[in-house]
Amino acid sequence: MSLLINDECINCDVCEPECPNSAITQGDEIYEIDPNLCTECVGHYDEPQCIEVCPVDCILVDPDHEESKEELMQKYEMLTSGD
Repeated sequence: MSLLINDECINCDVCEPECPNSAITQGDEIYEIDPNLCTECVGHYDEPQCIEVCPVDCILVDPDHEESKEELMQKYEMLTSGD
């Protein structure tokens, strides 16, 4: 599952630098998460770091991008294979 930032976002700027995959970027109105880059921090951390630091709890599981932990690990391995 990828994560999603909803419209409760206050643009506080704390989530973007915490993302190890650079999946979070500033959108037109609020921050956005690229589902092709989001691994929910699988491979990097035990918990999604953006959720840990978000002061308004506006980061949720994206129901349109459901993935198992195994799929997230495969995505992590693909994203980091060039390192």
